[in-house]
Amino acid sequence: MSETLLSSRNLAFELYEVLDAEGLTQRERFAEHNRETFDAAIGTARSIAEKYFAPHNRKGDENEPRFEQGQAILIPEVKPAVDAFLEAGFLNAARSFEAGGMQLPTLLSQACFAHFQSANAASTSYPFLTMGAANLIESFGTEEQKQRFLQPMIEGRFFGTMALTEPHAGSSLSDIRTRAEPATDGTYRLKGNKIFISGGDHPLSENIVHMVLAKLPEAPAGVKGISLFIVPKFLVNDDGSLGKRNDVLLAGLFHKMGWRGTTSTALNFGDNGECVGYLVGKPHQGLSCMFQMMNEARIGVGMGAVMLGYAGYLYSLEYARQRPQGRLPDSKDPNTAPVAIIHHADIKRMLLTQKAYVEGAFDLGLYAARLFDDTTTLETETARKQVHELLDLLTPIVKSWPSEFCLKANELAIQVLGGHGYTREYPVEQYYRDNRLNPIHEGTHGIQSLDLLGRKLAQNGGAGLKQLIRLIAETGARAQAYPTLIALRDPLEQLVARLQSVTLGLLTDLAQGKVNSGLANSALYLKVFGHTVIGWRWLEQAIRAEEGLAKNNAADVAFYKGKLQAARYFLTWEIPSCHHELAILEARDDTCLSMQDEWF
Repeated sequence: MSETLLSSRNLAFELYEVLDAEGLTQRERFAEHNRETFDAAIGTARSIAEKYFAPHNRKGDENEPRFEQGQAILIPEVKPAVDAFLEAGFLNAARSFEAGGMQLPTLLSQACFAHFQSANAASTSYPFLTMGAANLIESFGTEEQKQRFLQPMIEGRFFGTMALTEPHAGSSLSDIRTRAEPATDGTYRLKGNKIFISGGDHPLSENIVHMVLAKLPEAPAGVKGISLFIVPKFLVNDDGSLGKRNDVLLAGLFHKMGWRGTTSTALNFGDNGECVGYLVGKPHQGLSCMFQMMNEARIGVGMGAVMLGYAGYLYSLEYARQRPQGRLPDSKDPNTAPVAIIHHADIKRMLLTQKAYVEGAFDLGLYAARLFDDTTTLETETARKQVHELLDLLTPIVKSWPSEFCLKANELAIQVLGGHGYTREYPVEQYYRDNRLNPIHEGTHGIQSLDLLGRKLAQNGGAGLKQLIRLIAETGARAQAYPTLIALRDPLEQLVARLQSVTLGLLTDLAQGKVNSGLANSALYLKVFGHTVIGWRWLEQAIRAEEGLAKNNAADVAFYKGKLQAARYFLTWEIPSCHHELAILEARDDTCLSMQDEWF
């Protein structure tokens, strides 16, 4: 039976040959785990995803949530799927044993979660948002808040959301208007409107805990005046029981082109002046707190984009193997049998491009999860801080690169199916529509590129960038042991050298106050930087594939050769193309910046 969610062989390759998941079991936090427990968790995730999530993926798309009498109505299949997810413990996969979790490494919890993202992105969103909100309360909430809200979230009785965007402000959080007035009992009364709140209303849990950004009276202007509040759908009594409905109104649902099974809501807070909220953290420091959840969500969005691309790739691959059509160019006899389309060179090109994009991005997403484990379990604070700087630098790439290029993989999957790919009778068009939302989830490419070039590269003296350059150089040095990899390594090294020069020039411009011109083409910079990172990860995979081939296991030869061919494609087709963008960046081209409104 062909695999539809992700390749189990590729996952094993990543976990045990590239990222050394077993090495994590030598650390105290993960000492009770081994490869058997890791594989058991993955097997359970695959089984639940296939049994409960995948079957209603199409139905959820065709029957999106309805707004009836102030409530969101979902198809009935969503709750049993989410309940199975909760009962299996995946909501708390990375949480400690003492807190009711599996105490899995983030690397493994991400690998498990990937199955659900591939099977049904929409239904998976509900627990995904809850995990982020719970982690936020755990990090910054008071003990009373943790008891009142966090514990029921860990138990799966309360779900969570993040409520940031407002109708007039969009991504510009400094311009939010939601206000929070102090009450005499130490709580706050919120008033305002939020839009595009995923999971903002649903019947899947007893309560919904909204993490809301708002401004206090006399708050400083801009982002330095934003505070963070817990705003529950139902108030919670001191004994943990549910109280009356809070003054949070579901104003309506948005109807999206994809990801239709997740409620996208407009919420009104305080229409009756009685919306109770609880301050999280210190006043005016809400955005710095919220960045924890936002960064978790950015990595999660990136992996979601990967898995939608992966699902499309696997489907189009299987289709190409089964679909006979046409003959090879050197076969002129019309009486010969048609060949499966996978034998046509252009179909191979499209499948190989998909493989290079999705397996490269999959590696990066899991690598980021492995880095997160290092930030919490390496022995010294210095080592943990160093890894955190690298992860911080890579986060915009983990979010944005898959959102662009795994979407391109979905385009190619549609094309492989030909006319069938454009019909709703086949799933690849839904994968594309679902994935088309990820370029805007948790910040557009433009926002991520400004974060990368305008902030991440230079922070802490460029510590993260220096680490990345060193790691790429080390991988290149190891590749020298394999003559077949020299031709793959050289284009990457040439790109890195030129990218370093361009980066230095741009950072110099920014330091000199040339902000608008220095950041004008940041989206091009993000693309090149992302390609560089993915190229490095493909070279690393190629080294591991060569090591695997050296073991002479006949059953794995085709797998490793496929890895080498995908690495060859990315490093010799994709990497050299980046020099065009670098030339534009070197020239400080102002074509876009100098365009005037009235010229359009």
